[in-house]
Amino acid sequence: MQPQPMIAVKDMEASSVWYQSLLHCRSGHGGTEYERLIRNNDELILQLHHWDAHEHPHLGDPAKPKGNGVLLWFRIDDFDEAVSRAQAMAAPILEGPQVNPNANHREIWIRDPDGYVVVLAGHYGDV
Repeated sequence: MQPQPMIAVKDMEASSVWYQSLLHCRSGHGGTEYERLIRNNDELILQLHHWDAHEHPHLGDPAKPKGNGVLLWFRIDDFDEAVSRAQAMAAPILEGPQVNPNANHREIWIRDPDGYVVVLAGHYGDV
């Protein structure tokens, strides 16, 4: 099984660029309504869907807070570089960078342009 999360966003192209910069990935689809963000050998890591593209009636309500109770959590190989990218992008930092002693890795919690919480975490034991 491979998770393939999808989030709804207000500006597809801006969100795509933001995530590509942060996660060091690339567009696998492009456009104004839907995006597939991929890395390496076309591994899908995140899907983006514009709020106003109505072919999916269960995306949620764009007027409500985004991601309440859901975190977009990415284990990454280049933690230090990812922190530098997040800082250069002026992403709002909620926590960290810090060591999570329970998970035995480093992590940083940030907020994306739509209000979703994004966690970047190193590999287990990277401390």
